Amino acid sequence: MINLTLLGATGSIGQSTLAVVDLHHKQFQVFAMSANTNWQAMVKLCTKYKPKYAVMTDENAATQLSAQLQNDTKVLSGAAALEMIAEHAQTDYVMAAIVGSAGMASSLAAAKAGKRIMLANKESLVLAGDIFMQAVKDNSAELVPVDSEHSAIFQCLQGGTSGLSKIQLTASGGPFLHTPFNELSAITPEQACAHPNWSMGRKISVDSATMMNKGLEVIEAHYLFNLPHNQIDVVMHPQSIIHSSVYFNDGSTLSQLGNPDMRTVISYAMSYPKRIDSGVDALDLTQHSPLEFYPPDFEKFACLRLAFDALKQGGSAMGTINAANEIAVAGFLNNKINFIDIAKIIEKTLTQSTHHFPTTLAQVIDNDQSSRAIANDIMLSYA
Repeated sequence: MINLTLLGATGSIGQSTLAVVDLHHKQFQVFAMSANTNWQAMVKLCTKYKPKYAVMTDENAATQLSAQLQNDTKVLSGAAALEMIAEHAQTDYVMAAIVGSAGMASSLAAAKAGKRIMLANKESLVLAGDIFMQAVKDNSAELVPVDSEHSAIFQCLQGGTSGLSKIQLTASGGPFLHTPFNELSAITPEQACAHPNWSMGRKISVDSATMMNKGLEVIEAHYLFNLPHNQIDVVMHPQSIIHSSVYFNDGSTLSQLGNPDMRTVISYAMSYPKRIDSGVDALDLTQHSPLEFYPPDFEKFACLRLAFDALKQGGSAMGTINAANEIAVAGFLNNKINFIDIAKIIEKTLTQSTHHFPTTLAQVIDNDQSSRAIANDIMLSYA
C-alpha cells in the first residue's frame, strides 16, 4: 500500500487525484491532506478518507475542522505542518498541488526527504528551480511532472534524449485566443475564468487567459528537462488534444495525445513507470473537429514574452515575475485593475527590481516579498 500525502486536497488537482485513488483504493491510501481555508470541504474528505493528518494553512479553519471531525484524524495548522507531512517517514508519494508560492516550501521539504514528488506546483521551480533540482538530486527524490504539457514531454522522452532538437509546449490560448487586442481592456474576471477546455481555479484560469501560465510552464520545462530557452517552443492548439511534442534532429516528432482530463497525467504520475486506469475515456479522433495550430501572438499575450525574458535573465527574474503576477491577478480578480494591466504591472516590476542569483531559500523568499511590494506600489497607480 502506497501512502499518499495530498497538498491542496480541495483544489481541482486534489479532487482529480482522489478520483484516481477511488479507482485504486487497494493500492493507494491517503496518509495526509491539506487545504487553505475550506474546512467545510475538508470535513467531508477527512470523513471519507480518514487520513492520519489534516493540515489547514489557516489556523481558524483548523479549529473549525477539528471541532467537526468525529474520527482520529489529527488536525494541524500552518506552514511548518505542511512541511512535516510532506517529509514524514510514512509518506511515500507527495502530490504537490498548492497553488502559488505558498506551495514552494512543502515541495522542497518533500525533495529533501527523498520522496516521489508529483509536481503540480510550478512555482517551486519558477522561484527556486536551481535549489529544488539540487535537492532532488542530492536526496535521490523522484520528480514526476503533473502539468499535462510536462507530463507529455516526460512520456515522449522515455526512449531517451539522443538527438533531441527542441520541446514544444501546446497552449489552448484560453478564452481569448481569437479576441482582438483592442477588446482585452474590457474583459471581466468572469470572462477570464471561463476556460473553454479545463476546469480550474480562478487564479490559474486568469493565468491561462493571459498566457502567464504557459510562460511559467516554459520556465518549469527549462528545469525539468535541462534545456535552454532556445530549445523550448510554444504553439497555440485550442483543442487541447495534443498536450506537447518533442522534436529530434532526424526530422522525427513525438507527441502525446489524450482527452483534456487531468486524471490521465495524475494516474501516470502515481503509477510511473507503469500505467493504471484513470477513469478517462479513450481518445476518439474521429469525433473531434480538425486540430488547429497557431504561432503565439507575443503582443497580445505579453505575459508569455515576459516569461521568456525572465528565463533569459535567469536568477531572481523568474521569481520576480511570478510574485508580480500573483499581485496583479489578485488585483484584477478584485476589480482593481483591467485585464491588460496585468502584463504592464509585471513588466514594470521586472524593470524596477534588483536582479541577482539567489543561492538560499531565504534569498528566494526575500526576492518574492520585495517583488510583491514593488508590484503593489505599481498597482496603486492603476487603481
